[in-house]
Amino acid sequence: MSEHVRPPFGDFPATHRALDVTDLLAAPVVDALKNWAAREAAESVLYVDTDPGKADTAVFCDTYAVPLELSANCVVVAAKRGGEITLAACLALAHTRVDVNTAVRKHLGARRASFAPMDNAVSESGMEYGGITPVGLPAGWPLLVDEAVTTAPHVLVGSGRRRGKLILPGWAFAQLPGVEILPGLAG
Repeated sequence: MSEHVRPPFGDFPATHRALDVTDLLAAPVVDALKNWAAREAAESVLYVDTDPGKADTAVFCDTYAVPLELSANCVVVAAKRGGEITLAACLALAHTRVDVNTAVRKHLGARRASFAPMDNAVSESGMEYGGITPVGLPAGWPLLVDEAVTTAPHVLVGSGRRRGKLILPGWAFAQLPGVEILPGLAG
């Protein structure tokens, strides 16, 4: 196990560099961290240990003293045009909501867009429900990130599993593969 490090916010039982505790992360997240071209970004990612029973945003933030404006939700969206369905991930700060019906639908050039069914989101991402993260998404998925995420000093997101979360500097999200930074993605 790695040396304990201090998180930039929150009250967690244990915090480690994510690359030091890869056995605690979902396989796609481990692969993404190890192969992330932006090495400084990959090395800046922290893993905080948390209770999976408290993974839902409001309960989590209250339990671990995490401000909503420093926590982000990653949602999977299914965009439909004709017979084609495109899965995309959207990342927005927890005190906002992703504008699926307008911003996402228009950006992806879809006729309709909605949250992907849970089973599809889990099976296609290789991550657990309640822990889906922008780190380690399938190749080819668009990753739409609200601009406010990238300007925050640090942001907490899922770890690929319900147990544990990742904390990244806001700037690191702009370095993820397939990322598109969108002002107004959430409001």
